[in-house]
Amino acid sequence: MDRVRDLTALAARIGIGVIFIAHGWQKFAQDGIGATAAQFAQLGVPAPTLSALYAVTVELAGGAALIVGFALPVAGIAIVLDMAGAFLFVHVGFPLISPRGGELVVALGLAALYLGFAGGKYSVDTVLFNALRNKRSVTA
Repeated sequence: MDRVRDLTALAARIGIGVIFIAHGWQKFAQDGIGATAAQFAQLGVPAPTLSALYAVTVELAGGAALIVGFALPVAGIAIVLDMAGAFLFVHVGFPLISPRGGELVVALGLAALYLGFAGGKYSVDTVLFNALRNKRSVTA
């Protein structure tokens, strides 16, 4: 059963990671940081240029980190914060009166957060932590 759980976590990390990379790449390469920042400003996102840079960086690097399983807790937290901003300022609006639905960003953010802490054993994190654990047991 553990193997099925770990394979399922790997599949989920790959799927969610690809979604974030696609959205980050669109903001970076297709729209550009300037256009993304302008769109953020129009939507009332605070510090739109900084927010655009954060979103692009987190979506690209966080998505890649989910896929390979590197620094998973950090990636999960960074992504859920990105999605919280998207929820509050873009999809629902602040103070929560906009008709734009935000259920997808909530689901993606919480999935990334969960996978950040329960991402399975098929990950770079597992390889690194096992190597450190083995090194400590040899030197002890």
